[in-house]
Amino acid sequence: MADDRIPFPIKLDAVSNGEFVPPPASPVVRETWRRTLDHVERVAGRRGLDRRVFLKGFAGSATMLHLLAACSKEETASRGSTTSGSTAPAGTFTVPSDATTSTSAAAELLTGDEFVFDVQTHLLETASGGAGELISSFARGFPYSACGEADALDCFRTDHWLDEMFVRSDTSVAIISAIPIVVEPNPLSIAVMEAAKRAAERVCGDGRILLHGQVNPNVGEIDATVEGMRALVAEHPIAAWKAYTHIPGNRPWYLDDHDPDAVQCGRAFLDAVMEIGPRIVCVHKGFGGLGGATAFDYASPVDIGPIARDYPDITFIVYHSGYETSVAEGPYAADGTGPRQGVDRFVETLRANDLGAAGNVYAELGSTWRMVMQSPDQAGHVLGKLLAQLGPERICWGTDSIWYGTPQDQIEAFRVFEIGTDAQEQHGYPALDPAAKRRILGLNSAAIYGVDPTPSCRAATADVEAARRARPPSVPIGPRTAAEVRTLIASHGGLG
Repeated sequence: MADDRIPFPIKLDAVSNGEFVPPPASPVVRETWRRTLDHVERVAGRRGLDRRVFLKGFAGSATMLHLLAACSKEETASRGSTTSGSTAPAGTFTVPSDATTSTSAAAELLTGDEFVFDVQTHLLETASGGAGELISSFARGFPYSACGEADALDCFRTDHWLDEMFVRSDTSVAIISAIPIVVEPNPLSIAVMEAAKRAAERVCGDGRILLHGQVNPNVGEIDATVEGMRALVAEHPIAAWKAYTHIPGNRPWYLDDHDPDAVQCGRAFLDAVMEIGPRIVCVHKGFGGLGGATAFDYASPVDIGPIARDYPDITFIVYHSGYETSVAEGPYAADGTGPRQGVDRFVETLRANDLGAAGNVYAELGSTWRMVMQSPDQAGHVLGKLLAQLGPERICWGTDSIWYGTPQDQIEAFRVFEIGTDAQEQHGYPALDPAAKRRILGLNSAAIYGVDPTPSCRAATADVEAARRARPPSVPIGPRTAAEVRTLIASHGGLG
């Protein structure tokens, strides 16, 4: 975090989900932190409040978003243009100044009654020995004690996950999404998922948690993989399949098997999905820099368009939307000028295969939104490109929690984010209006999974404000350095 003594409510820390080395805080973020502390010193001092108490309230979050927007606009003006040649950022957080001092104004702005369906959440349950030893090997070296738990490993466990997701945030329904752990015991096994699902039912009632089935069709024989899928569906309520084409790095694959040098298992896997069901495939695309020498290529979404065209009865949800932290996101060059990188790779494969708002491909925002919300210009381009190609009907909300602590700050930032009018006019981006936000935050995923869009189980706004101020702040628990990320990957069974 930026200040070890005062965690900020909008968590812009350099933290990773374990799939990329987190870039250092930008000058815009550092200036936002500085101005936030100055503002809080003045306002809290006038009211006789402790700075920590003020920051934890709605006005603290509104202050940070207001200042982040202002610093971004100033940075753009100092450069003379953005990545697209405009003199204004492609996106901004619309937060009036009165929300930075008034709790009621901030609460009205940042709260909402949307149905929020988070399609990408994770937890880790460990015991002594086995996977517990593996997880301990990286957890003890990370600054996880800041999460408020007595034991660092407790920051990853079910109780902490439930608190961050359903007590501290407006999340209504969540998917526990599988991660590619190929060692036993698996700290996110199907048994761990089932136990977490039961725990969530005790907190918020039934129907709040869905489960992914982990599939590694490139590990071992494909026939064994298919039989494992069949058994998993027979014994557990699997809502969708989760796959990673770039992991393990020594046996990469593509969904469409177009590369003869890769493991040829993609179409056999999808044939099994067609036969066994459910016909929903969630595939990691993007964040490929740490999965081995060829991972960046195999994490590319280049195979999405052809395979979605060939398997029209399967719904493909593309996790991370092809985003890479090494790419500065700007407008998509329709004339083909410049290399295709980051989200542009995803847009290109969709365009080449005529996949849009009526197609069977969805974009997912886990970790992607969390990274780009630190740069309103890049956020405007990423969301603008996805909206222009897929419409608001084919984008799904995900946060990659609990790596970043509660997702509430991501939700609040999204509520007040807008795509700039200049960017709309210059690049044909649709407006990110309230109806589009409702679809993205939850209604699209509810339709995919056949889930009733029930409201959050959170308390009323006044109670939420009181709880925010009374409790310790939520902090990111993900790795913060290259060494920590690599250690985490290695602890999951040598996936690099």
